[in-house]
Amino acid sequence: MDATAEAGDRWTAVDEYISELLVGADPVLEAALDDSRAAGLPPIQVAPPQGKLLYLLAKIVGAGQILEVGTLGAYSTIWLARGLAPGGRLVTLEVNPKHAEVARANLARAGLADVVTLRLGRAVDSLAQLESEGAGPFDLVFIDADKETNPDYFRWAMRLTRPGSLIVVDNVVRHGAVIDAHSTDPSVVGTRRLNDVMAAERRISVTEIQTVGSKGYDGFALALVLGD
Repeated sequence: MDATAEAGDRWTAVDEYISELLVGADPVLEAALDDSRAAGLPPIQVAPPQGKLLYLLAKIVGAGQILEVGTLGAYSTIWLARGLAPGGRLVTLEVNPKHAEVARANLARAGLADVVTLRLGRAVDSLAQLESEGAGPFDLVFIDADKETNPDYFRWAMRLTRPGSLIVVDNVVRHGAVIDAHSTDPSVVGTRRLNDVMAAERRISVTEIQTVGSKGYDGFALALVLGD
């Protein structure tokens, strides 16, 4: 076994240790993963420790309204919705009809069908529609969709939040490829553009954290909206 594979095995083992000890078994979340896998959805949802982190962040900010860009099978959606304040609501955006069908079933089983609104369609269109409807401001935004469009998703997040809101963007390290200024990978290019947008945005305080685990080597951005 080469060193990279050995490190990956160790990261996964540590994730499993953390999950068993601190996250715990959850039949609803495990069923969501099983059904997503059976439906052929890509296994790109957050790992359990990061799902718990999203739940804790929602609790910390006292989120009454949450926006999620990228639903997949609703694994992260369930974590986020469980962190809502009493009477809170979550809006999640998904472009793929098959993913949306699986997500709706998973949300119904979790008892969250009346708490979560899933909007099907291109996220940029749904975001514009949310603004036109006067939705928000959202207390927490989680962006985990196509990386090429992350700069646009972030700009919309800024328009739909308030001072004190938290914006989380997943997969911003890209196995370290984010430092390659010459990369032609659309996901890397989109991530670097996102970072440029965030670096120039004076209404936020932002950092990025590198992570390793069962999902490999990546990271997430955490931005606090400060206001003008």
